[in-house]
Amino acid sequence: MSDVQACLLLAAAMFSIGVYGVLTRRNAIGILLAVELMANAVNINLVAFGRLHGGPTGQIFALFAIALTVAEVALGLALVLLLARTQRTADVDEARLLRG
Repeated sequence: MSDVQACLLLAAAMFSIGVYGVLTRRNAIGILLAVELMANAVNINLVAFGRLHGGPTGQIFALFAIALTVAEVALGLALVLLLARTQRTADVDEARLLRG
């Protein structure tokens, strides 16, 4: 098994675990962690394909994806804090009450 295949297998496993976490968790922090796991799997794929093609393009795209993920996590954490302050819980079912 080559290095690229091993990286792709690892990324597929991480992405699958992340999807399972998003679909089964009710806690907003757990969902954010699962989304982060899926984003890291995408970054592994980008770097693996960049290495396969022999250029730095995959690493550059991974750096941009990491920057976007940081912004997404900051916004998601702000929403979780807002939910915790208003509803006194981090349960995403309670977030439906914020639609108002």
